[in-house]
Amino acid sequence: MINAIKNLFGFGTKVDYADLVKQGAIILDVRSKGEFQSGHIKGSINIPVDTLNSNFSKLKKDNTIITCCASGMRSASAKSILKSNGYTNVYNGGGWSSLQNKIR
Repeated sequence: MINAIKNLFGFGTKVDYADLVKQGAIILDVRSKGEFQSGHIKGSINIPVDTLNSNFSKLKKDNTIITCCASGMRSASAKSILKSNGYTNVYNGGGWSSLQNKIR
């Protein structure tokens, strides 16, 4: 149970996010449009978590997706939503500014 919670919030096995991005992973920023406009990772796409269910058509199920937000809570929710809808290669990148440092 503890490991499942750790994995949900991105604290499980260490992930090489820079390598995932080099291999073509999509960075999905699930913050609000206003938050996204105030700063984001170059090349990321913005689909707020509360609109994710109506925007699956913008994401291919076979793509690797890294979710991010402000702190990691909404990105964990987005990861769960995506996984429960058939997306298999989904990672919670946590806060966007922290993720940006990990992919440089």
